[in-house]
Formats: sequence, C-alpha cells, structure tokens
Amino acid sequence: MKKKLFKHSLLLLAAVMGIYLSACKKSDSPYYDYTNTVQTFKGSAMDYLKSKPNTFDSLLLVLDRFPFLKDSLTNQQVTLFAPVNENFVASVKYLNQTRKAEGKPPVYLKTGDPDELLYMLTKYIIRGNKTTYDYADNVDGITLNTIGFNYPMHIKAVKSNASGFVGGGATTLEYSDMYGSTIQLNWVTTNTNAVNIKTNNATINILTPLHNFGFDEFTYRLDQ
Repeated sequence: MKKKLFKHSLLLLAAVMGIYLSACKKSDSPYYDYTNTVQTFKGSAMDYLKSKPNTFDSLLLVLDRFPFLKDSLTNQQVTLFAPVNENFVASVKYLNQTRKAEGKPPVYLKTGDPDELLYMLTKYIIRGNKTTYDYADNVDGITLNTIGFNYPMHIKAVKSNASGFVGGGATTLEYSDMYGSTIQLNWVTTNTNAVNIKTNNATINILTPLHNFGFDEFTYRLDQ
C-alpha cells in the first residue's frame, strides 16, 4: 500500500513539475527571446487613426485643420507618436481653468491659434519610417527631426524587466522634447503604451494617456 502511495505521489509531482515548466517557458527563462512583434495594418497612418474611434478623435480634429499634415500621414514615410484623446482633454481642461481665472473666454481645439497648434502638433511626427529596432542599439537614444519645422526630438528605447530577467521584457520608448538643451533635467519626456504599429507608409507609437499634449506648452501657447 505504501509503495502504491509513493508511486502515485511521484507521478503527481512529475505532472505538477511538467505544468510548471511549461508555464514558465515563455516568461521565466533567461534564454527566452523577448521581442516586440511588429503589428501590421493595411492602410495609411490616417486610415489607422480613423479606424480607432474614441481613441484618436481629438487628434483627427486637429489634423482636419491642416490638410498638408493629413497628406503626410497618408503618403509620406513618417513615424507618428500618436497622442490619444486623454492627452488633449487634460491640456484643454487646464488651459480653460487658467483662462477662466483670468476672466477670458474658453479656447478649444477648433478655435485655438492655428500657428501654435501646428507648431505643437508637428512635434509628434518624425521624418522617416522607424521602428524600435532603429533605436535599440543606441543606449543613450537618438535625436531625430520633426516634419515641418525640423525640430529635434529625442527617442530612447527602454527594455522593461520580466520575471526577474533584467531587460528581458517588452520595449517601450521614451519620447522627449529637449527644448534645445543637452541637460536631461530640462527635457519633458513621455512614454509609449504601444509601439511598432506598421502601416503602409508609417510606424505608429501610441503615447500613454498621462501625457499632456504640447509637452507642457499648451497653455502657454494658446493663452494669448
């Protein structure tokens, strides 16, 4: 009887270990090849934005004011760091709280100064079609210019940790407005929630909802 119980216990332990090793294979092994799979979308960058209702409505509203930018996102090779609706809501709310305190009427995306909006919007569109793999080999990140104003923005790939494997997780991007400074403390940086969405003409990286559109300049530029 004891032999049967011992044999049964060994079989049960083997089964449990098999399940454990199978579950750990993709996340706990330091030899697992963590990669960011490039997502593909059949259409242009503009088509992708339009295909995501309740996510990019504010961005599309601003883009409607600048047909040449819509053309760039349809036909040119670019990289878009796409702000979501929450990024605009926070910025507009704070702007109008400030204007109300000053006794001024509210300003919205449809009525904001077009030159100032254009200047801020182009910061999110980089020349050239690039994925995270183009930044991965540079530990300090790289500086690339925006369309329109050739404004320098800094991009750095950061690998998160996974199951105790340092640098073994998914890659995110830190996207920074350097404000012409080489001192990182002077930069305003945001992060991505999703990367490497590949369209016919562009790569789209989606920003975290915590980012305020305009890199802290929205109120300053539109409260004129």
